[in-house]
Amino acid sequence: MAVTNATSYQDTVTDIEDTIGFVPGFMQAVPEDTLVNEWPVFKQYTLDESDIPPKYREMMQLAVAATQKCPYCVMFHRAAAELHGATEEELAEVGVLASLTTRWSAMIHTQRYDQDTFEDEVHQIGAFLQEQQAGN
Repeated sequence: MAVTNATSYQDTVTDIEDTIGFVPGFMQAVPEDTLVNEWPVFKQYTLDESDIPPKYREMMQLAVAATQKCPYCVMFHRAAAELHGATEEELAEVGVLASLTTRWSAMIHTQRYDQDTFEDEVHQIGAFLQEQQAGN
C-alpha cells in the first residue's frame, strides 16, 4: 500500500473504506481537515511497510500506550501486534520494558542527575559491552 495524499475529505473517506473496509466512528468524529492530514500518516505507519517491521512497530506503540494508560490504544496496538505474530511472551515483555523505562526515568529525574554525566556513563557502558562482545 502506498501512502495516499488525498486532497479532499471524500477522497480520504474513500481511501479509508478501501483500506480497512469502513470508516470507524472514532475517525468520523475527527474534524474533516484533521482526518485528511492524519490518515496518510496513520496509514503509512500502521498499515504500510516502513523501516521497522509491523510487529515491532505495534509492540513499540503498545509500550507507549501502556505507559500513557490509554485503554483504546492498548487494545488497538495489542490486537495489531497479535495480528502481526506477537506472542503472549513478547507482549508480556513489552509491559516489563515499558515499566523499566518509566521506573528508571522517575528515579533519575527525582535525583536531578546531571545529564552530561549520565550521557558519559552510557557511553562508558556501551564501550565496555562492545569490548566484551568482541572478546566472545
